[in-house]
Amino acid sequence: MSAIRLSRVTRADAADLIAANRANQSYHLPWVASFTDDAGFDAWFGRGLTGPNVNLIAREAASSRVVGVVNINEIVGGVFQSAYLGYYGMQEFSRKGLMTQALRAAIRFAFGDLGLHRLEANIQPENRASIALVQRLGFRQEGLSPRYLHIGGEWRDHERWALLADETQIAPDDNAR
Repeated sequence: MSAIRLSRVTRADAADLIAANRANQSYHLPWVASFTDDAGFDAWFGRGLTGPNVNLIAREAASSRVVGVVNINEIVGGVFQSAYLGYYGMQEFSRKGLMTQALRAAIRFAFGDLGLHRLEANIQPENRASIALVQRLGFRQEGLSPRYLHIGGEWRDHERWALLADETQIAPDDNAR
């Protein structure tokens, strides 16, 4: 049995996500600037409703507390069948393996339910914990993108890590929906 529940975000998740993000701002920076108010939640949530993005929330199964967020972004079908994977966890759950479980479930969802062929995660080279996480899940480094994303007021380099559906060893699980 999984220690996390991964599901699509709903409006009912707003208060919990905003509170968790506020409490974890210093933990998330400089890697990600997460939303901390209703307007930020609404903008992020809206992109998951109408755009090529799926926003997922990971909750601890026992307590329902927010473990983290996983985004499957810029989903492209056709001959590409690919998306970008973004994620962040909450400090109180760090180093407990729960974000590993959450990403495993998100990968199953992306390759199974969404039928994707490829997921790419772009990670700042200094973010060793995030790189270790994708390595545990079988992602391979494909290169470096200089000044790739504008975060915290500056353009930051990112390493490109990718996983293909036919390369993954992630077993099926019914806990991701």
